[in-house]
Amino acid sequence: MKALFFDGQASMRDLAEPGPPPGEALVRVLMAGVCNTDLEIMQGYMGFQGVLGHEFVGMVEACDNEHLRGKRVVGEINCVCHDCRYCQLEMPNHCARRTVLGILNRNGAFAEYLTLPEENLHIVPEGVPDEVAVFTEPVAAAFRIVEQLSIEDGQRVIVLGDGKLGQLIAQVLWLRSKNTLCVGKHPWKLALLDALNIETALSDDSIEPGADVVVEVTGSAAGLQRALELVRPEGAVVLKTTVAGESAMNMSLPVINEVRIVGSRCGPFRPALEALALGNVEVRPLISETYPLAEAAEAMERAKAPDVMKVLLRA
Repeated sequence: MKALFFDGQASMRDLAEPGPPPGEALVRVLMAGVCNTDLEIMQGYMGFQGVLGHEFVGMVEACDNEHLRGKRVVGEINCVCHDCRYCQLEMPNHCARRTVLGILNRNGAFAEYLTLPEENLHIVPEGVPDEVAVFTEPVAAAFRIVEQLSIEDGQRVIVLGDGKLGQLIAQVLWLRSKNTLCVGKHPWKLALLDALNIETALSDDSIEPGADVVVEVTGSAAGLQRALELVRPEGAVVLKTTVAGESAMNMSLPVINEVRIVGSRCGPFRPALEALALGNVEVRPLISETYPLAEAAEAMERAKAPDVMKVLLRA
């Protein structure tokens, strides 16, 4: 099969089609999405080598579960052991022996085929096109925030960052509180949220502090400091950014203001699929370009450009 393989450099290769071990399914990838995490991996994040990609929609070609065969699916990316302490504590996303699709010890979705445990797969509702279903994983990551925090209508919520994930988070949190503001550097990106009646502001604008919740998704070292300046005492700052580098933090402010800092990663697929099926989260305006899998290396380079939002790969 054709696949985009990363070993310090990303290049298309001919690899053996994977054979699913017991309990796993062979999935033919229909479409995959380029995420900022993929770009960070190419900068050294996680030290990963293998086939990149973790956002996908595909067709189940082979598995033991007859109800999955021939179905269009999306897949949760953490593959777990069920035996370690964290699995026993019902924290499977933190499994001590997990593999993670396209991120940690498991080949990913920028390929013609992948394998995932059957339990990780979710059937895509009819009527949800591939270019919408492929957003399920990042939309689920946005829904993780409302799993972790109780956000009520009227609470002040600020999302720092107008990129792909920031846009999805702003949409999901706006479903809970219409008093949601997304702050970014790019008027053309913020215009996508303006069209959905979500309030926006430019980074240089004067923004009133005292928000109940601030979500940091800028991808910059300065983002956390800005979040701490904008959140109210005893409020919550949610960290969604994964970066290859390190950043310093002034520890005084969160201590003095007793701010809750919450790391947030993967989230629930069922509410994400439901929101996409109902149109409660609109993703199509985020799609900038679509490339064939054969041009995946070029697509990765294009995804780094400042005038691009979401780049998709079609098998």
